[in-house]
Amino acid sequence: TALVIGDVMGRGVRAAAVMGQLRTAVRAYARLDLPPHEVLQLLDGLATEIDPSQIATCVYAVHDPNEGRLVYASAGHLPILVRDEHGAIHRAPEPTGPPLGTGGWLHTSDTIPLAPGSTAVLYTDGLVERRDADIDEGLHQLEAALAGATGSPKVVCDRLMRALGVTETHDDDVAVLVLQHPARVGGDAELFRNAALDLLGGVEAAPRARAFASGVLTSWRFPPDLHDLGVLAASELVANSLQHGTPPMRLRLRRTDRRLIIEVTDGDDHLPRRRRADAGDEAGRGIAIIATIASSWGSRRTPGGGKSVWCEFALPTT
Repeated sequence: TALVIGDVMGRGVRAAAVMGQLRTAVRAYARLDLPPHEVLQLLDGLATEIDPSQIATCVYAVHDPNEGRLVYASAGHLPILVRDEHGAIHRAPEPTGPPLGTGGWLHTSDTIPLAPGSTAVLYTDGLVERRDADIDEGLHQLEAALAGATGSPKVVCDRLMRALGVTETHDDDVAVLVLQHPARVGGDAELFRNAALDLLGGVEAAPRARAFASGVLTSWRFPPDLHDLGVLAASELVANSLQHGTPPMRLRLRRTDRRLIIEVTDGDDHLPRRRRADAGDEAGRGIAIIATIASSWGSRRTPGGGKSVWCEFALPTT
């Protein structure tokens, strides 16, 4: 899941127009599954083209619940705050690059832990900045408020706004985004599962992957049609990795309350693309099959120089 928040300097029609274009662009860039700092670099170039006199701060973060961390890049924006599963407050390191529109191309990605039971908060400076006080005072006040703010993300947002004195007459615009990674306990944990298989390559890798996927999906009690589609998707993704990727290779299946996600990672960073295979071609149909049977699919580069190719299926509602 990608999360983004930003703030264009200034007010009025010009600032609103710049923000609207950046918002549209970031939604498109997010679909490319790029690392956070590459998204900010693209936005930086676009902001310079739109209006060189306008700059904006922004933070773009990606959360993978199975990794237990938030990977982010910050273009001059205020730090992400995280309350961990023990209630301690952590502040992400300082911005990892200059504001958008400066043309710096110096952004990097960083990480902050986000284990089950944690809450992360992204916000604009209107929440913590006051004319009569240093901004660090506002940040400390926000940290204290987050330490005692429990409940759903909406409840946490409301409590933080009240604690920082934001009312309808507030003289600055405020945006707050709350992400929770809940700890799954009891019967609820049955809906969130994860299984992985390391693939050694060779001719035995594909049948091993199919058998593994079939066994996992059977143990998760998926209906026959979804079971068969999942096994087919795993087989095609593994075959694609065997043909075009390099070791190490890994198959991972994840179940949430709404989705089945099948993912294959390998050591090659060349991203696949969907293409039309001619009648005589012996290859080139795997990604087309995935795109046809799955609800969605994509690929992204992973830290260390490899890639991940994934697809997901929407689970039937009950």
